[in-house]
Amino acid sequence: MKNKDDFGKIPVAEMPLSGRHWLVWAVSSMEQVIGAVLSTLVGIAIPMIQLCAGHGQELSGLMQGVVGAAGLLGIAVGSPVIGRISDREGYLRWFRICPLLIFAASVCIFLFPSKWVLVPALFVAGFGVGGGYTLDSDYISEMMPAKWRQMMVGAAKATCAIGFCGSAALCWWWLATGLPASRWGDIFLIMGALGLITFLFRIEWAGSPRWLIDHGFTHKAQEAARKLLGPEAEAVPIPKQKEAQQEMTWGDMFKGENLTKVIFSGVTWACEGVGVYGVGVFLPLLIIALGFDRTHALGMAKVINSVEMTTLVNFFIIPGFLLGLLIVRRVNHGRMMTWGFLLSAAGMGLLLWAYHAEWPVWISIVAFMTFEIALNGGPHLVTFIIPTEIYPVSCRGLGDGIASMFGKAGAIIGVFLMPLLLEAGGITLVLIVCIATMLVGAAVSAVLTPRVLP
Repeated sequence: MKNKDDFGKIPVAEMPLSGRHWLVWAVSSMEQVIGAVLSTLVGIAIPMIQLCAGHGQELSGLMQGVVGAAGLLGIAVGSPVIGRISDREGYLRWFRICPLLIFAASVCIFLFPSKWVLVPALFVAGFGVGGGYTLDSDYISEMMPAKWRQMMVGAAKATCAIGFCGSAALCWWWLATGLPASRWGDIFLIMGALGLITFLFRIEWAGSPRWLIDHGFTHKAQEAARKLLGPEAEAVPIPKQKEAQQEMTWGDMFKGENLTKVIFSGVTWACEGVGVYGVGVFLPLLIIALGFDRTHALGMAKVINSVEMTTLVNFFIIPGFLLGLLIVRRVNHGRMMTWGFLLSAAGMGLLLWAYHAEWPVWISIVAFMTFEIALNGGPHLVTFIIPTEIYPVSCRGLGDGIASMFGKAGAIIGVFLMPLLLEAGGITLVLIVCIATMLVGAAVSAVLTPRVLP
């Protein structure tokens, strides 16, 4: 029975989309932006560090892989660890701690620009980003009106396009205005500033109303909903399924139906991670290997040209996400993911063909455009949405964290192996491995979609 103060309240799921919803969405999407910024900055910093050879800063192919994978390893660890803690203790504390970790790590890189500081600092920053990945989608999925929920969760993932494009463009401008290679640590101030801004926005925030209700704090849940969405908002309990009444353990997540869900959400996310991060982090080096730069520039001029082309290629992430958002509410997400993987593989195949046939650069750009649009409009978008669809509230943080961990494991493998593949077989081997990975993702998605998302 409602108290008299509760009359006239609107359940969160039934509220019209408002400015407060957009504020919740924007603040809860920041780790998506920062994660993309982290990957972009690492890819730009590596060739800058290489130019400092002779000062003890040169990186072998193996060390390039370690540097590239450090932040992603942090994400892979942070996602399930913070997801598990937040399922038990609530979301708000770690929602604030995550951006502080990112800020602190960025400042360390700026103050102590050494490859020995860079690796652990990137891990810490990644740990914060990984925790944010888990909490971001949970906040958005529960606070948005039901009519707009899937689109808003997908749109949050799409904000990574801002991170990829914006940080590449800002770095290009910074380098073009004279930033020397020896000041490579300065570019990580971009990530630090975003972490600090995110923390400041989260000082006056509230815990998850759904988590509070689920743990018996009904009054606090109503206060949280009204703080986030206005005085008319009402947090409504969600009926629990019998199997969701008991807390899930790690072992439970790898049994029976849950194992199928883990494979469906995790393996596909891993394959997507190879494409997004394996290619994305080393995009400046891949562009050089593909021969896009015909100016024969050397030193910093070569780095600047590759960063400029990286900005152009990254731009294609935006129309990919926009296309995905247009259809995400109308199309089965499993089938959407399957077709995205297949078209991504086709784009990489065209790029390989164009490279060996020595076709004009514009054909290779079209191939890259196909790859980026298909990957970001399909797998990169829906792998973020799927865990919120298939797991109950009692284990959503853990399930989301495990899926994200798989995704970052794939990204780590891709990033770690990328420079080694370039050394072993050149750009041809890199493209063949990327094509094979996209096809594996398509196969898993096609086979399990009827069982998980019919």
